Amino acid sequence: MDEYALLAEERMEKSILNLKSEFATLRTGRASAALLDRIECDYYGEKMPINQISSISVPEPRQLLIKPYDKGDMRSILAAINASTLGINPINDGDTIRLILPPLTEERRRDLVKQAKKFTEEAKIAIRNIRRDANSSIKADKDLSEDMSKRAEEAVQKVTDEYVKKADELLKEKEEEILTV
Repeated sequence: MDEYALLAEERMEKSILNLKSEFATLRTGRASAALLDRIECDYYGEKMPINQISSISVPEPRQLLIKPYDKGDMRSILAAINASTLGINPINDGDTIRLILPPLTEERRRDLVKQAKKFTEEAKIAIRNIRRDANSSIKADKDLSEDMSKRAEEAVQKVTDEYVKKADELLKEKEEEILTV
């Protein structure tokens, strides 16, 4: 494989990793600490992710336990969770916070699948943009003969097809996970 395809593949791999991290934030039937990855709370005037100022554990399949390192952060963590789109009421146990995840309704599952499809489409767009950038670089390289540039474009297209397929496979897995009751 030539250098253009390798560079494109490296960037496309980052798009797939980003898609996986997006999927981790979607709530399925099980509790996961990744649900709180995007929620930031006020920490001495700065916005800080909850997972950096507390430990998060999963004591039961439908429960998260948040234990702040500093008890004074309880109020800001509670406020951040209440302000988030999780739709879960935190329970203050004094020195810990419990999040009990209710079972997903059919309607909520369909919404999550839509969101997963949106994340996948964004990843595919990023992958196609990487292909476009690689093809522009190939066309701009005056040292390449016509045959070599054609071969390089074909290699880039092959890598693009491979990563679009990976994104679709990840979506299929996530869809099954969400829809499984």
